[in-house]
Amino acid sequence: MKRRDFLAAGLGAGLPAAAPERPNILLFCTDQQRFDTLGALGNPHIRTPNLDRLVSQGVAFTNAYCQTPICTPSRASLLTGCYPSTLHVTRNGNAFFPAHLAPRLISRILQGAGYDCGMVGKFHLSSSYQRVEPRLDDGYRLFEWSHAPRQDWPVEEQGYMRWLRDQGVDFKQAYGARRLPGRPAEFNAGIAARHHEVTWCTGTAASWIRGRLTAPWFITVNTYAPHPPFHPPPEFLEKMNPETMPLPLWGPDEPRNQAHFSKVDFQSRPRDPSTYPSRFMKAAYYAQVEFVDHCFGQVLDALDASGQRDNTLIVFTSDHGEAMGDHGLTHKGCRFYEGLSHVPLVLAWPARWKARRSPALVELTDIVPTLLEAAGIPLPDHLQGMPLSALAAGAARDSAHRVFVRSEYHDALDLPDHTHANMLRNERYKLVHYHGHPAGELYDLEKDPGELRNLWFDPAHAALQRDLTKQLFDAVMLASDPGQPRIGPM
Repeated sequence: MKRRDFLAAGLGAGLPAAAPERPNILLFCTDQQRFDTLGALGNPHIRTPNLDRLVSQGVAFTNAYCQTPICTPSRASLLTGCYPSTLHVTRNGNAFFPAHLAPRLISRILQGAGYDCGMVGKFHLSSSYQRVEPRLDDGYRLFEWSHAPRQDWPVEEQGYMRWLRDQGVDFKQAYGARRLPGRPAEFNAGIAARHHEVTWCTGTAASWIRGRLTAPWFITVNTYAPHPPFHPPPEFLEKMNPETMPLPLWGPDEPRNQAHFSKVDFQSRPRDPSTYPSRFMKAAYYAQVEFVDHCFGQVLDALDASGQRDNTLIVFTSDHGEAMGDHGLTHKGCRFYEGLSHVPLVLAWPARWKARRSPALVELTDIVPTLLEAAGIPLPDHLQGMPLSALAAGAARDSAHRVFVRSEYHDALDLPDHTHANMLRNERYKLVHYHGHPAGELYDLEKDPGELRNLWFDPAHAALQRDLTKQLFDAVMLASDPGQPRIGPM
């Protein structure tokens, strides 16, 4: 089906009725979770039994990358299968998500094809600063919206706050971020687990899944954690031993290298992680991930108890990562280190796919075409992602999926430099151009997986830098928005 025909048909209108073999679909997206936070994928300092169970039953893509390391543009890309710059949705704080793009949302497409669609938690396709995010014609029947639980919206306008109110809980009194005795400020606890936003989020999703739905269903579950502030429930923080945590990545060349990027937008300034309680910060962050894992188990249990697990396609991922002290940085901004651009991605569909680990280079843009293909829906022409189905089924070579992945940043945060940048990562190298800045980054990930030696100024790598720059430029231009539909030859 041609792109214009697909859009004219209302994205799914007129397609055959949903067949019984179409899978249910669970898209579980955390916020700001690094790629290296799953025990089963090699982190000995974190306990994630439920995610480990998913890895043991699904396909873990160990080289998955977001298309921007910032929330709104990344979520727009995840839910449409298009690059943020193509959508013209590149920043946090936008007044609105363009109405003409709503038909590209995976929820709208699936709803038009007969799916019953639900959304719980954070959405963030436009600004939610001091307001409730405007609702779109998004295809969701269930829409239980929440955002940062620390913000103070009217109770009736936020699902999580209504839930607390119904339990007789005052959020401001119950949250009370508090330091454990003898611990630094980086090791604060927040609201109790039973009253936490993640508990509400996964409990609401589990109830919906158990609701004896007759149509195939699709649900997006978006937890706010482990996004800052790093204030996990006290029950989970108390389990952590900060002394056992490794220090963040920091090399001898770091001060000199970071000085090149002092004017590039970021939410923090570089500091040596040995000079502040960075291990405590990491322990608090890991405690939040462990709590998300605990609550994710509720959703898996609901699928098992309702007999829907085998024919439910589960996607677990995150919108982007967290610097977590690596290279002296905390939180996020215009940098593309592995901790920021490399995200977890696990797909599980027990009825169709065997468990495996794939090192293929994949993007979050690949999720929408994968879900549409699994549901038997023709792929619209506007998609820029590529289905992962053949990889997941073991019917395609990992190296054949993509030669490189790309990520971008275009004035994404309201910071002084209003930086623009693009990143390309192939099997071995990562190149970053900061447009309008003299310095960039080039790393040999095979020899330097920690990205501690910037080869940008190394004459021996000048030809490689030139070739990768040409490849990046071509990729950016070939993904540009074609503009208005063409209706004639002239």
